[in-house]
Amino acid sequence: MPIRHSVIHKIDKKPDGSPAVLYLAGAEQEESGARDDLMSQLNESYNATTGKAWGFFHAESGAHPLSGWLAKYMAGGSSFLDFSTIAVEHLTKVMDESNLTTGGHTLFCHYQQGMTDYLVIALVQETEAVTVTQELALMTVKRLDLDHIRLVARINISEWQTNRQSKQYISYLKGKQGRKLNDYFRDFIGCQEGIDGPGETRTLLKAFSDFVESEHLGEESAREKTNTLVSYSMAQAKMGEPITLDELSGLIDEDQPKNFNDFIKANDYGLSETLPPDKKTLNKFRRFTGRAEGMSISFEAHLLGDKIEFDEAGGTLTLRGLPTQLTEQLKRASA
Repeated sequence: MPIRHSVIHKIDKKPDGSPAVLYLAGAEQEESGARDDLMSQLNESYNATTGKAWGFFHAESGAHPLSGWLAKYMAGGSSFLDFSTIAVEHLTKVMDESNLTTGGHTLFCHYQQGMTDYLVIALVQETEAVTVTQELALMTVKRLDLDHIRLVARINISEWQTNRQSKQYISYLKGKQGRKLNDYFRDFIGCQEGIDGPGETRTLLKAFSDFVESEHLGEESAREKTNTLVSYSMAQAKMGEPITLDELSGLIDEDQPKNFNDFIKANDYGLSETLPPDKKTLNKFRRFTGRAEGMSISFEAHLLGDKIEFDEAGGTLTLRGLPTQLTEQLKRASA
């Protein structure tokens, strides 16, 4: 994760409604192990945090100027320090207009992951920690609280530059700090919501269930492919990377690597070629399996409460939407 540029400014905002005080950095953060560790921890914490949304820039305007400043920086028209300075000045103005007490250290970082360029903008609070001095005495120190990030956005610069039709090159936290707080930060970024991560993930899982049914897979094969899908998707979520349908299709069936992707396209599920994984939705996609006295039952956890109901007191399952092949067999058997 090579870091190209990193700057930290500070916004001091009191709860008494007085104007925020901005402390500007005079230079970029110097290359150091501490800087690299900070960004690595911030990235890991952000990737592990649930409740993200994905979107894209509004058209550049006076109300949403950040994309224009970013474009100028990427074109070599300004330094990263200049870009971060004008951006944090705008953030401070938006903060005062919103009358919200959300000061903190404002971190700007341009880094690379593989061949992809990213920009992270985060508002990080301080917290107290206890350390031990050389004299073995306890001492309270302040540290950046990376475990509880208040506001953060990550822009996939490479995708923004090469695919302006994309609606998911910006990700940001949503809903954890209250709607007004998140709305003002999203307005500062100039971002509008695009891809519905949980909805896209649910559609992908529905397509996968339909695919498994259409292939008439055995229980073991179906479980193996389900584990492959969940493991891959969870790994992508952990890295902060999207699910790529072509890559997923190849993992699900190595002998026919395009099979699942072709099935999705043929049945018009409306999925993008890449989509953001939602960990909460994926966690529900597990299989319940059991065998007893010539009976084998296996189904995905997300169907419980929808197509399948469990009566704990009676020890029974009620199934709806039975597979056509099973229905025809039952009809023939009862004729």
